[in-house]
Formats: sequence, structure tokens, C-alpha cells
Amino acid sequence: MHTTFLQSRLSLYLRLIRFDRPIGTLLLLWPTLWGLWIASQGVPDWTILTVFVVGTFLMRSAGCAINDYADRDFDRHVKRTQGRPLAAQLISSKEALLIAALLALVALALVIVFLNTLTLQLSVVAAALAASYPFTKRFFVMPQAYLGLAFGFGIPMAFAAATNSVPSVAWWLLAANAFWTIAYDTEYAMVDRDDDLKIGIRTSAIFFGRLDVAAVMLCYLLALLILAAIGKVSSLGWAYWLGLAAAAGISLYHYALIHNREREKCFKAFLHNSWFGAVVFAGLAADYAIR
Repeated sequence: MHTTFLQSRLSLYLRLIRFDRPIGTLLLLWPTLWGLWIASQGVPDWTILTVFVVGTFLMRSAGCAINDYADRDFDRHVKRTQGRPLAAQLISSKEALLIAALLALVALALVIVFLNTLTLQLSVVAAALAASYPFTKRFFVMPQAYLGLAFGFGIPMAFAAATNSVPSVAWWLLAANAFWTIAYDTEYAMVDRDDDLKIGIRTSAIFFGRLDVAAVMLCYLLALLILAAIGKVSSLGWAYWLGLAAAAGISLYHYALIHNREREKCFKAFLHNSWFGAVVFAGLAADYAIR
């Protein structure tokens, strides 16, 4: 009976951190890998790479627990989220906070043991952004922009870990990621817009209103333009440009999905964004490998 209870709690904790839904981890990981590959000229240190991959999973998981704690009173009123363990009162708020703290401490320990002081300093900023993001939905008209910073802060950390510096290209890459994040998280917010309006949560989908689709496509365009500028400044070759062309094609596919604002298709577009990040990384990695 004790074993069964533990298995039941573990199952709930895995649901809390979205273990069965890796899309959030991937959306965090791809831009981090962009930064690490550029910073290391395509030859990353394997220890640094491992720390960032594991750390990305840990921090995304901790972020899910914090997000559900912050939104526990809202989620039960939203059709898509009312079954989450905390919203359904299957676990306590204390349990969620303890899980978030444990995961964040393990991630911090990895940075302390394996990475340099500058990366550690930036990790404190990254943790603060991740922990505070869920609460911005209450007062910030476009929390997706804040999320873009939180989800992209692995980029300057990657440069810091690889080069012990954060050059301007890292901040431009962070800006590209911020626009991409606004694009895909607006698609996500379009799914819950009706529920969010009822409960008073602020999102970019509500802020943009009937211009939501145009805003999403503009953000994709700005992200691609910045990535193109980075490619030019960094003298990247045809493989990188092929990856950007594929990403542009994916963004056009997303327009086909979201232009009628159907909930299921908007959610499909959001989930499909992992391919956007993947093809940019594939082009980047291939270009360095060819060299």
C-alpha cells in the first residue's frame, strides 16, 4: 500500500512538471543551443553542453511548478488547465513549492560545480525571471515579452560558460528569441483567450485583439530578420541560410493554422514551434560541421 501511495504521488509530481509534455523544455533548449554553438564555434565542451541540457530540463520543470502555484486559483476556471494536479487540489501548494525549490537547487548546484562565476551570476538573473514570470499575467499587458527574456536567458549564460564573456551577438540572439517567444506564446494564448477574459488574466492575444494573427507573423518576421543579421555578421554559410529558409516556411505553415483562430489549430501551431527552433539549430550545427 505504501508503494502504491508513493507511485501515485510520483505520477502527480510528474504531471505537475509536465514530464509527459516536453514542448516547453524544447522551446527553452533550442535557443540555448543556438547560443552555445555560436559561442563555441560549433565545438562545445561536452561538460558545458550536458550541464545546459540537464539544467534546461530542471528549470523548465521548476518553472511549471511555480507557474501552477501562481495560477492555482485561475487554472480551475480554464477548460484546458482545470485538470492540473494543483488546480484539481490533488497536491498541495506546499508540495508544488518544495518540488520547484528542489529542482532549482539541483540546477544551481550544477552551475556552481561545473561552470564559471559569470555564468553563476547570470543564472541568478535567469532564476529570478523564471520565478517572477507567472505573476506578470496579473499586471503586464503582454507577459509573453517577459517570457521571451526568461526563456532566452540561457543564451547569455551559454556565451558566459563558453567564453567567460557576453558579447553583443548574445543579446541580439536573445532579442530574436524574444520575438519568436511572443509569436508562439501568442498562439498558445489564443487557445485560452475566452477563459482568460473571464478571469482577468492579461495576455498578448487579448492585447493584440483582432490584430493577433498579424502580430504573430510580424514577430516571426522580426525574429528571422535578426537571425539573418546574426548569420551575416558571423559569416555563416549556406547551411545556416537553408535552416532559416525552413524556419520561414514553418512560420507560413503556422499562419495557415491560426488565421481562422480555431482553438485546436492554434494549439497545434504552438506545439509545432519546436520544429522552428530545431531547423535553425540544424542549419547552424551543419554549417559549423561543414567547416
